[in-house]
Amino acid sequence: MSKFRGKKVSIALGGGSVLGGVHVGVLKALEEYDVEIKSISGTSAGGIVASLYAFGKTPKEIEQIVLNFEWKNLVTLTLSKFGILSNEKIGEMIKENIGYTNIQDAKIPLSMVATDITDGKKIILDKGSTSNAVMATTCVPGIFIPVDIDGKLLVDGGIVENIPLSCLRDKNVDFIIGVDLICDHSHKKPQNIIEVLYNSFNFLVKTNKNIQSKDANLLIKPDLSNYNAIDLAQMRELIDIGYKETRKMMKNL
Repeated sequence: MSKFRGKKVSIALGGGSVLGGVHVGVLKALEEYDVEIKSISGTSAGGIVASLYAFGKTPKEIEQIVLNFEWKNLVTLTLSKFGILSNEKIGEMIKENIGYTNIQDAKIPLSMVATDITDGKKIILDKGSTSNAVMATTCVPGIFIPVDIDGKLLVDGGIVENIPLSCLRDKNVDFIIGVDLICDHSHKKPQNIIEVLYNSFNFLVKTNKNIQSKDANLLIKPDLSNYNAIDLAQMRELIDIGYKETRKMMKNL
């Protein structure tokens, strides 16, 4: 019998672009341990996985979705003065998989974190268009065009809270799990402006994230030092890492 049988468990999925594949493995392992997720939050890539899961996609179904990811199907070039790329295709991918949904209608209570690029404040997205919220939380500033929601220009939530645990504090739960994807990744020289901008953003996230893990009863933090946040070819390995790390930690509880 699972140690979590009958317990209210929440999970916060952190940001990390392609490293978000780890989240799929985490959810696969938790399912095997009969852990029932009562609420879920996500930042950036974590927002993608959290949204799919909250609207009823199984970990195996999410695995198939992310294994088919290709950058050409997720982003497009833009002439905007606010960003190099548009992530509207990410929003379209969400709609293709869970429909034109609103966050508050999720089967599992769902929230995502974004940043107001005007004043730097944290914005918790727990109502309104799911696809728009996913676009906002995945919007790495300088790379993607900010997303306008309710008159606010929103970008990636990793700036303010890369492991979105604050969303779960008032959910009346017994146990909170956080998944941290940010560590010292492979120090390969950037090959293009996208990698320069993403690395700069990632350094900021690393600086801010140290104070964010205190609210987790369990922090899943696999060693991802040999992986980078850009290469989609790593996805299968990353899912496997998340799965094995979670099983290891569950055995030791």
